[in-house]
Amino acid sequence: MQFIRFSDLVAQGSLAGKRVFIRADLNVPLDTQGNITEDTRIRASVPAIAQALQAGAAVMVTSHLGRPTEGTLKAEDSLAPVAQRLSELLGQSVELKQNWLDGVQVAPGQVVLLENCRVNPGEKKNDAALSRKMAALCDVFVNDAFGTAHRAEATTHGIAQFAPVACAGPLLTAELDALGRALGQPVHPLLAIVAGSKVSGKLTILKALADKVDNLIVGGGIANTFMLAAGLPIGKSLVELDLLDEARAIMAIMSNRGATVPIPVDVVCAKTFSPDAVATVKAVADVADDDMILDIGPQTAATLAEQISKAGTVVWNGPVGVFEFDQFGQGTKTLALAIANGKGFSIAGGGDTLAAIAKYQITDKIGYISTGGGAFLEFLEGKTLPAVEILMQRAGK
Repeated sequence: MQFIRFSDLVAQGSLAGKRVFIRADLNVPLDTQGNITEDTRIRASVPAIAQALQAGAAVMVTSHLGRPTEGTLKAEDSLAPVAQRLSELLGQSVELKQNWLDGVQVAPGQVVLLENCRVNPGEKKNDAALSRKMAALCDVFVNDAFGTAHRAEATTHGIAQFAPVACAGPLLTAELDALGRALGQPVHPLLAIVAGSKVSGKLTILKALADKVDNLIVGGGIANTFMLAAGLPIGKSLVELDLLDEARAIMAIMSNRGATVPIPVDVVCAKTFSPDAVATVKAVADVADDDMILDIGPQTAATLAEQISKAGTVVWNGPVGVFEFDQFGQGTKTLALAIANGKGFSIAGGGDTLAAIAKYQITDKIGYISTGGGAFLEFLEGKTLPAVEILMQRAGK
């Protein structure tokens, strides 16, 4: 992937006195009083801002927050709490600017935060006039928001089209490098774990990966559909009967390539879905009509962990059981620890996956943790991310 890297512009010393516009992802959770409850995204955005300031640039930063109505700024949609937190992290004042489209006063060495960009009419529709207006505010546009890279909006795509220079910030660069390493130039065996409640939600990902990976581990409700497609009983487990043929087709694609979709040999069942449900380990052939499969069994987990330990690259999206309940979390824990202790490069993404990584305290043992959400999933599907595509086009000019 060829695109201009912000780090290269910094290294060239070409930013002094320049107006730098950074599209960050500062969409943090707030409580009912408007206090930030978790600031990971703000802290992750600091390096790009700090680098621009140190390079002598006049820095403007913007982001979306929540789901505002275009043209109307409500108190709960304001980036005011973010401005305060950024000031603390940067050790200098970060003024919040409203009504900023007609011009921004900011001097070299200063940074201002531009109010919630999704309040601007035309933002989500990638309006060309709005994009040109924003591009006129800067000399260099920096996209550092991978989480919105799958959306063609004015601050992710349009401004990059019209700004004098458009580049990728350190966060976006790291995501693209990691994803490129995992899927573009993987060390084999390439193993993917795709889990979730429904095949339908990840069907395109499963199909895309079936043409690439050496092992495709399915988990959660997705595994139930594959088990039924393989002729195994699943009791009253979550399943999608209309996608059995799709599951069989994916298994056939893998088989024809000499690759595998491992089907569980044992599972953990319960009669009810509840935090205090009694967990029972059963061979797959012994699943009763009133059983719900809520995790893979220990024998299956051990076999899959062995495959993971031998993998050169692991892509992980989704827990393989209801890990929120400890009695149904052992399968996910076993695979998570295998990934953490494996020698291969690992990349993980998706909200539930990140929660599992945090629960089992393996954050520092995952090669790269993507915070992109929808962008991560669309990349796995093989889709072109609009905000990345425009940066590549600009780099080619």
